[in-house]
Amino acid sequence: MEFPTLDEANVKGKTVLVRVDINSPIDPKTGKILDDTRIKECAPTLRELAEKGAKVVVLAHQGRPGEKDFTTLEKHAKKLSDAVGMRVTYLADVFGPLVKGKVKLMRPGEILLLDNVRLCAEENLNHLPEEQAKTPFVRALASIAQLYVNDAFGAAHRSQPSLVGFSTLLPTYAGRLMERELKALSRALSPERPCVYVLGGVKVDDSLDIIENVLGKGIADFVLTGGLVGQTFLAASGRNLGEPNLKLLKENGMEKEIKRAKCLLDTHGDKIKMPLDVVVDAQGQPKELSLEELPTELTICDIGSRTVKEYSKLIVGAKTVVANGPLGVFERAGFERGTFEVLKAMVSSQAFTILGGGHMVAAAQAAGVAGQIKHVSTGGGACISFLSGKSLPVVEMLKRAK
Repeated sequence: MEFPTLDEANVKGKTVLVRVDINSPIDPKTGKILDDTRIKECAPTLRELAEKGAKVVVLAHQGRPGEKDFTTLEKHAKKLSDAVGMRVTYLADVFGPLVKGKVKLMRPGEILLLDNVRLCAEENLNHLPEEQAKTPFVRALASIAQLYVNDAFGAAHRSQPSLVGFSTLLPTYAGRLMERELKALSRALSPERPCVYVLGGVKVDDSLDIIENVLGKGIADFVLTGGLVGQTFLAASGRNLGEPNLKLLKENGMEKEIKRAKCLLDTHGDKIKMPLDVVVDAQGQPKELSLEELPTELTICDIGSRTVKEYSKLIVGAKTVVANGPLGVFERAGFERGTFEVLKAMVSSQAFTILGGGHMVAAAQAAGVAGQIKHVSTGGGACISFLSGKSLPVVEMLKRAK
C-alpha cells in the first residue's frame, strides 16, 4: 500500500492541520481522563511537525453529542502538552473568527488544539469526501492552512468532514501513527507464513467478518477461537453447551452468528480451531471440563489447559500472529489463564505479532507482556474493518493523495 508520509512533506513556516484521535475514557463524575494512551500515541507526529517549523493546528473529537463523555478538549490539551513535551494551547472554538485570528498570530513551532470538532453538527454525519469538502467547517479551516495531516487511524473507518473533507482541498499526508498502523496491519493481510489469527471476546459478528476475509482469501492458515466466539463455533458444530451458556448466546442475539459460523465450518472447518476443553465458574472457583462433560449448568469463562497447549504450539510455530479479543473472562482471578498463556506464547514466538486493540491490549498489560508485542493497534473499529477487508474512507483518501 502506498500513501504520502511526512518524509515527503515540506512543512517549515506553513500552517498544518492535523487530525488526531485522542478520544479517551472519561470519568462521568469528575471529567478526568482515565486513559491517555491515544494522546501519547499521536504525540510524535505533533512534536515532529513543530520541530520542523510548522504552525500546528490540531483537530480532534471526544465522545458523541448526548453521551456522558461528550466534552470539550481543555483537559486533553494539558495531557497533550505533557506527551509532546511542549506547550499545547487550547482554544474554545472550532472554526469561528477566533480561530483565524489565533492562527494568524502563531509562530512556527507552536501547537494549537481546537475544540471538539463534534460540536459542529456536520461532523456527526458521514458523506462522500467531495460533499464534506463543501461544508462551512472544512472550507473555513482549509482557507488558513497549506497542508493537511491525518493521524487518526482510530477513526479511519468514518467519512466525516474533518477526516476526509480536507484531502480534496489541501496536500495530504499520513501522520506517523497512521503510517505505523497501516504498514503493520498490511503485514496481517499479506503475511509471512504460517499465519495464525486468534479471535475471542464478545463481538462475534466482527470476528466472523474477519474470519470470512482471512480464510476466504487464503490469508490465514489457522484461526484459533475462544471467548464467546469459541462458544459460537462449538454451538455451530452441534455441541450442547448447557442452558446458561446457550442463554448467554441467545441474549446476545447469536442465532444468526451461529448459522454463519456453521457455514464457515462447512467451508473451512480444518482451519478453524475450537476449544478442546473449557473452564467453568463453580461457585466462584475455576473448574476444568472436557467437551465430553458438556452440557453444563455452569457458566463457561475460559479455555482449558488442552486448548492452551494446542493453541500455544500453533502460535509458537507461526511467522505472523494476529490476536483480537480475549479468550476468557480475564478480568476475574482464576479465569485469566487461557488469555494470558496465549499472549505469552505470542511473545515466545519469533512471529510478527499484532494485537487488535481493546480488551486484548488490556489483557496484555495485565499479563505484563504488552511491551513485547511487535504492534499494538490503537484502532478498535478501524482495525477490525481493515482486517475484515473493508474499505476505510480515510485510507482511500490517503491512497488517492499519493
